[in-house]
Amino acid sequence: MAIKSTIFKAHLQIADIDHGYYADHALTLARHPSETDERMMMRLVALALQAHTLNDVCNGDGTLAFGAGLCDPDDPDVSLTDFTGHKRLWMEVGQPEEKPLMKACQKADAVVVYAFHHAAEVWWKGITNKIARLDKLQVWRVPAEQSQALAQLAQRSMQLQATIQEGVLSLGDEKNTLDIEPVRWK
Repeated sequence: MAIKSTIFKAHLQIADIDHGYYADHALTLARHPSETDERMMMRLVALALQAHTLNDVCNGDGTLAFGAGLCDPDDPDVSLTDFTGHKRLWMEVGQPEEKPLMKACQKADAVVVYAFHHAAEVWWKGITNKIARLDKLQVWRVPAEQSQALAQLAQRSMQLQATIQEGVLSLGDEKNTLDIEPVRWK
């Protein structure tokens, strides 16, 4: 019998000062049995950092949601879909391969990758030339010590506050707060 995903609930209050976006999001995250708390929380970070596109791209008339993730490699980790069903933003976390990124660029208006983990630099050196021509693609690096600290915030029921100011995400609960400062690689 297969092990089922673990369900996490998060109430995320976002104050994105950089983009003038302020909203509360009630989220359900399904953590695949092979997924770590760090990776699951990176999906939540990607959503928080790009939540402003709900207004900026879709004028508030879209759906910002988690995808099937590890269960379906053809589904984004997080996506923004407009009211017609078109993918406006495709987000991946980790170190995806070249071909899935090329496919994502064909299916969506924009693709954003948030690379994390200590192996991200090795991945980036190996893939840089292969993805250079993908104009729709942005790649951001979250330092390993910052992404690893995210696991401390993972709980089955989370009340989180996210403040984004000058490119820095401050994410915290009632006990802990950590700063995440992504660096743009592409």
